[in-house]
Amino acid sequence: MTRDEYVRKLHSRLDQWNGEISALAERADRIEKSALAEFGVRMEDLRNRRDAAKAQLQQLEQASEGAWQDLRAGLDQAWDAVAQALEAARSHYK
Repeated sequence: MTRDEYVRKLHSRLDQWNGEISALAERADRIEKSALAEFGVRMEDLRNRRDAAKAQLQQLEQASEGAWQDLRAGLDQAWDAVAQALEAARSHYK
């Protein structure tokens, strides 16, 4: 996979996450009041992880053709962590 293909893939995943985070946020009115604080903490964590992943994507876009492979391993781990956190939140707040 080329760097451009990888960047497009990550942008697509980021767009998907933005939609899923928005959909989760819309569920706030259906969350029991006793669980609302935890929901807020989880949403903030998701947004922070997403923002960190987005920052890493921006670094990748600015990296030289030779350096992007070095960044890829760290990016993959960070993006997997966001995906897992999002899946956990989605499962918890069905």
